[in-house]
Amino acid sequence: MLNLCLISLIVFLKFAIPVAIVFFPFIGGWANFILDTIDGDFLIPLGLEDSTYQLIDKLADWATYGGMILAAWRFKWQIKKWLYGLFALRSVGQLAFLLFRDERLFFYFPNFLEPLFLIYATMVFFKKTETPAFYLKHKWAIWIFVIVYKMQDEYITHLANIDRTELIKRLWDKIF
Repeated sequence: MLNLCLISLIVFLKFAIPVAIVFFPFIGGWANFILDTIDGDFLIPLGLEDSTYQLIDKLADWATYGGMILAAWRFKWQIKKWLYGLFALRSVGQLAFLLFRDERLFFYFPNFLEPLFLIYATMVFFKKTETPAFYLKHKWAIWIFVIVYKMQDEYITHLANIDRTELIKRLWDKIF
């Protein structure tokens, strides 16, 4: 019974936090990033089947992307058209995954939306009105980071299927 309650709470948060993103982009965006990073480490050991987890995770991800584009629209962010386009790109990948259940598709339809959103939300949170000028000044560095970070992430997660926790542990053991 306790496991079911914990599973229900985590799943609830996976769909509630995207709503918070619309109103609190920085806090909601980063809370979602953290939860999405660790949720499988809890849900599967608590007894949620992997196939069920994957379906819930992908639907919650899409809700998150929706929250992100609504926040960009609501706050009239200068990059909103980029975010809309990246939402469309990833939505094609989400739909293809749901139809074909082949997670390799995520590599070919990468999620550039989330890291770009998080960077911009962080700039808005700390730089406030300076954000448009700051973004324009640093846009090449931001885009290079987003692309490199996300492509390695998509590769590790969806093509190589390497558990990131295990990867970090193996690297740690080699270094020390």
